[in-house]
Amino acid sequence: MAQRKIIYGDSVSYRHMCRFESGFFFQQPLMLNYEWYWRVEPSIELFCDINYDTFKYMADNKKKYSFVLSLYEYVETIPTLWESTKKFMKKYPEHIVEGNSMGFLSDDGGDTYNHCHMWSNFEIGNLNWLRSQAYTDFFNVLDQDGGFFYERWGDAPVHSIAAGLLLKKEEIHFFNDIAYYHVPFTHCPTGEKTRLDLKCHCNPKDNFDWKGYSCTSRYFEINGLEKPEGYENQQD
Repeated sequence: MAQRKIIYGDSVSYRHMCRFESGFFFQQPLMLNYEWYWRVEPSIELFCDINYDTFKYMADNKKKYSFVLSLYEYVETIPTLWESTKKFMKKYPEHIVEGNSMGFLSDDGGDTYNHCHMWSNFEIGNLNWLRSQAYTDFFNVLDQDGGFFYERWGDAPVHSIAAGLLLKKEEIHFFNDIAYYHVPFTHCPTGEKTRLDLKCHCNPKDNFDWKGYSCTSRYFEINGLEKPEGYENQQD
């Protein structure tokens, strides 16, 4: 992988991190008293005021997973991830919920993976969902196949596939009003009024949401959501 210049391709520590974030952080003793988490990475930027309790919003609206950026995963890092996912779906059909987000993950009803995922360096989620039997069974199938090490599976596609299959569409939330930067992508809220109300200092021209390599349009389309006013001006 290093010779092929795949990002973090020769890093063992990165593999341990992805596996830990996929299957273990929510089981740590320090986390067991909590129901919600917000993942915060070093060197990020938050460009707007956040004037409400995001955890209360998630709980009140029955959301279990959320994101601000989505994109296509590096194909070279996950060549057999979807085969392992299909093995899980066949073994545990009872965990695949009706009204899921398969349309976000696949263009052909689940035969192949389109590589869309929600970027997990920002995520607000429900810890009880990650501790559920459904998610535990999903992670264990993947872990036994060894792709975290033999390939370079990231926790972002793992979390996204799990959310896409194990949660109803309406249990996943896109935080348009939380502006965020993690190299090299920016989420700057779409809609001038939104940016003014939240005193944002990001440049809307930098917004990645509606560019060709983003999967956020797909999220809006499969959920039947109206895209924010002005999104057309931020497309490629």
